[in-house]
Amino acid sequence: MRPMYAHAKQSPPLLRWGLWILLGSLTLGCGYQFRTSGQPLGMTIDSIAIPMIESTASKRGFEPDFTGIVRQEFISLAKVPLSSESEAQAVLTGRIYQIHTQPLGFDVQRAGLSGETTNVSLTTSRRLTIWMDAKLTDRETGKVIWHHSHMEEKSRFDVSVDPLVNRRNEQLALERIARRMARRMYQLTMERF
Repeated sequence: MRPMYAHAKQSPPLLRWGLWILLGSLTLGCGYQFRTSGQPLGMTIDSIAIPMIESTASKRGFEPDFTGIVRQEFISLAKVPLSSESEAQAVLTGRIYQIHTQPLGFDVQRAGLSGETTNVSLTTSRRLTIWMDAKLTDRETGKVIWHHSHMEEKSRFDVSVDPLVNRRNEQLALERIARRMARRMYQLTMERF
């Protein structure tokens, strides 16, 4: 008895190569491109400036640390040199317009007040949320390369009875948010489709 598929012919090598070429052209034609790591996709940026991130939110004083984290993200990942704003081809600007902290976790304890026992709710953790407006602009033409007007990130931090510990925990949460926002700005700049 003959095998069922014994009569099937092998596809000629030319047909197989044609299928590979068609597949390759479809892949390249849909927007995906090969690029050098650390270089922006679809454009050339010779240098970038990252001036101090501004804040119009009520909390102040963190802008240098926030800016340093954004700059470090580009220094460590991009092969585009940072330079002064007056000499850079592109300028990355950011403005933090709202910072919000809200209670997240609670611990209920029994406490005595004026001879009576009552339940007291203590905050054990809080959520820090930051909203930011960021954009990358071609310095010479003034053309906006990308603009994200509602970038939002959140981070949780523990709360204790010690205000110094709370301040440090909030600072660490802010740094985590800055790193996430820096990564998003890097991706918007370097990994564009």
